[in-house]
Amino acid sequence: MDNTDAKMDGALPAVRLVVPGSETIAGSEIHEVIIVGTAHVSEKSVAEVVSKIEEARPDIVAVELCPARYRALTGQEEEKEIKISELLSGGKLYFFLVQWFLAYIQRKIGDEMGVKPGSEMLAAIEAAKRTGARVALVDRDVGITIQRFWSAMGFLDKVRLVWSMIPPALGFGGDEKIDIDSITQEDIVTQMVAEFRKISPGAANALVDERDAYLARNLYLLSKQGRVLAVVGAGHREGITRHLSHPEKIPALEGLNEKPKKRITFAKIFGAVVSLLILATIGLVLVNAKSSQSILLAFAIWFAVTGGLSALGVLLARGHPLSALTALMVAWMTTLNPFVAAGWFAGMVEAWKIKPTVSDLKRLAQADSFSQMMENRLFRVIMVAALSNLGAMAGTFIGIYIIWKKLELVDPAEMLRGII
Repeated sequence: MDNTDAKMDGALPAVRLVVPGSETIAGSEIHEVIIVGTAHVSEKSVAEVVSKIEEARPDIVAVELCPARYRALTGQEEEKEIKISELLSGGKLYFFLVQWFLAYIQRKIGDEMGVKPGSEMLAAIEAAKRTGARVALVDRDVGITIQRFWSAMGFLDKVRLVWSMIPPALGFGGDEKIDIDSITQEDIVTQMVAEFRKISPGAANALVDERDAYLARNLYLLSKQGRVLAVVGAGHREGITRHLSHPEKIPALEGLNEKPKKRITFAKIFGAVVSLLILATIGLVLVNAKSSQSILLAFAIWFAVTGGLSALGVLLARGHPLSALTALMVAWMTTLNPFVAAGWFAGMVEAWKIKPTVSDLKRLAQADSFSQMMENRLFRVIMVAALSNLGAMAGTFIGIYIIWKKLELVDPAEMLRGII
C-alpha cells in the first residue's frame, strides 16, 4: 500500500479529468483521474464507491486517509501505555481534544445513519484488492492537520469551538435529523464550506484548502503511474478538481507538511499579564509589609487559595486523593512560573495511579454521554489536568484580591473605579 461519478440517488457525479502533463515516460498515453466525492457516513456512498471501482477498473485507488487514520480504521493500532507527559505538555492536549471532538461528531452522525465513519474508504480498499488495483493513502498526516488547524484559529474561534463541544459532550443537541443525501450535493457542500470559512478563515484553510492541495499533488504524481480513481470527502471535490486543472500551480508537499511556527497568541499575552500582576503583588508585599508576619500571611493566603481551588478542581473531576494532594502542594509554585502548570503534575499523578492506554482512547470515541466519558481513564486524566489548571487560575486572581484587601496594599474597588 502506497503512502503517499455517475449520479446515484442524489450523490455527486464522479469527475473525470485528463491531467495535463501526466503522460507516461514513453509519451504514448495520457492517464485519467476519476474523483468520487462521498459523505463519510453514508451507506449510499459505500455502494457508489464499490460500483465506480468495479466499473472503471483503475490502476490505482487513492483514498483520503493517512497511515495513522488507516491503522485506526483497520484496528492495527499498537496497544501501549499513553505517554501522558507528552499529552499534557506543549499544547498537545488541545490538539487531542479537537481531534477527539471531530471524531465524536462524525461517529454520532454515523450512528444515526447506521454506517461507521470511514466505511466507504475501507470498501474502496477491499474493492481495489478484488480488482487488482494498487491502493494509495494520499491524505496529510492527521496530527499535522490538527496542529495547523488549531494554530490557525484565533482566540475567539477557539472559544466558540470549545463552547460547541459542551452540548454534545453532555448529550444535548442530538435530536436534529441529518439529511445525509443532501451533504453530497455540490451546492450544499459549497455552502457548508463557505459558512465554515466565515467562522474561521484560517481554520478552513488548514482543514480544507491545504488538504485539497495536498490530495491534488499526490493524485497528480500518481497519475503519472496509471489511471487513478480517488475516493475523497465531498467537501474536497471542488478544490481538488480546480488544482488538477492547473497542476503547475499546486504547492509542494514540503510546505504543506510543515508544523505551524510558534507565534505570539492571546494566551501567551494573557499569561504574561498575569505573571506581571503576580510580580507586582509580590513587590507590593515586600515593600509595604509591616512585619515578617505580614509576608507569612500573604504566603499562607496564596498557598491556601491557589492550592485549595486547584485541589477542588481535581476532586470535581473525581480524581485520586493523591492527585488532589499534589495539586494542593504545587499550585502556589506553578502559578508563579508561566512554564509549568498545576494540572500537569496532578494529571501525571492521576495517570500513574490509573494507567490509561490506547484502548481508553478508542473507548472514549465510543462514549455516548458525559457520564460514560467520566468512566474512561484517559478522559479522567484530562479532566483532572484541566480542572486543576482552572482552579489554580481562579485561585491566582482570588488570592491576589484577598492579599490586596487583607494587607491593605491596594483597594480593588478604587482601582476598578479608576480604570472605568
